[in-house]
Amino acid sequence: MPTKPRQLNEMHRKNMESAVQLVQTSIENLQSIVSIQMKVANMLFQANIDNANAIASADDPHEAVLLRTQFTKKSMQTMIDAAREIAEIGNDSRIEFSRLLVEQLTGGSSEMMESFKNFFGTLPGQNSGFVAAMQQAMNQTNEVLEQITVTATRTPQ
Repeated sequence: MPTKPRQLNEMHRKNMESAVQLVQTSIENLQSIVSIQMKVANMLFQANIDNANAIASADDPHEAVLLRTQFTKKSMQTMIDAAREIAEIGNDSRIEFSRLLVEQLTGGSSEMMESFKNFFGTLPGQNSGFVAAMQQAMNQTNEVLEQITVTATRTPQ
């Protein structure tokens, strides 16, 4: 609720900067995930070709089954490793999003409170208790968001 066009423009600029940061982070994470998926697909494709050749040249059925079992284990381990890498990217994304959210809320809260104070100061029958209660609620919200961010960054990956 900015009262001046300059305040409104500044608030919009900060919001756009945060949105751009979030989009950039999302694009980078998406590129990382696609890269992991391509790497895994290529590895599994080559491993499948090698395994098919090995099974075709196996001397007896027992050896073919053993080769197939080894291939399955290696493939599963490759998929588990890829899933772990993708999960780490997801965790990092959540941490970055939380950081941006806290930054946005804590940075904009003082401007927002000034706007609220200016707005409510112009109303007849002013109630300073309302503005103080709103300030306290915003401070508590910021503290909770900061605690969430700290907790998220301490979580073992």
